[in-house]
Amino acid sequence: MRAAVVALVALLSLTSPLAAAPAAPGFKVRLLDGRSLDSRDLIGKKILVLRFQASYCKPCARESAALGRLTERYRERGVEVLAIHVQDATSDVRKFMRANKVTYPVALDPRLTIGNRYGFKGTPYTVVVDRQGEIVARLHGVSVVTRLPRILDELLKKETPPA
Repeated sequence: MRAAVVALVALLSLTSPLAAAPAAPGFKVRLLDGRSLDSRDLIGKKILVLRFQASYCKPCARESAALGRLTERYRERGVEVLAIHVQDATSDVRKFMRANKVTYPVALDPRLTIGNRYGFKGTPYTVVVDRQGEIVARLHGVSVVTRLPRILDELLKKETPPA
């Protein structure tokens, strides 16, 4: 009987609407410009947008300019954008960066080490992590122009204390 009650309480806690968002896994990467980035250094300071993409992904190339504009628009508001190229070679990523005039930080994840920890299912895939380190959005497909700004604006509005 006691085991049944414990199991019921555990089940109810899993389905509760008050449950916290999943915690974002920490990771360390070397950016293509040579700098290192540790995601744990950003928790509590920045909202993190992880854009999983690839040099061979046509929608990724089409959205690249918009991702650059989004990076510039939100940088001063505490949003860090990082493109993580998955299953890609450094030379192909550098060609992609030149061809698309990439202005945002780029890292490589050739074996999907980071991607798999974030639920990667194909490019483009965008994950938004709030300042508390919780995953608040997972966007499959094209998202930079339409969906992502709404999510970021809402997050920033929640974090801004009332005047």
